[in-house]
Amino acid sequence: AIILVHWLLTVWGCMNYMFPASYAWGNFSVLAVGIWAIVQRDSLDAVMMFLTGLLLTVLTDIIHICVFYPPNNYLTDAKRFSIGMAIFSLLLKPVSCYLVYRMYRERGGE
Repeated sequence: AIILVHWLLTVWGCMNYMFPASYAWGNFSVLAVGIWAIVQRDSLDAVMMFLTGLLLTVLTDIIHICVFYPPNNYLTDAKRFSIGMAIFSLLLKPVSCYLVYRMYRERGGE
């Protein structure tokens, strides 16, 4: 569910070409590591890499939103929607990090 929600919010955040390609590459590559963590149930490394990637994308998402936020007179409805979904994804990432950390602990991590 974490992967699906963040994938959908990232797709919606990239809809308007307002953010550079690094926003999409960063988020989609972390989601790919998340799929790896789901597929390999016995791998602690995959879960730890997914958690680390989520934490790093929190920082990079904040930077992308701050740097590429357009002035008010250039905001269309589509841009508002894209920014809103990117911000919503950013706000959900700490919850996702907590859930992934619980998954890490369940698999035997310290």
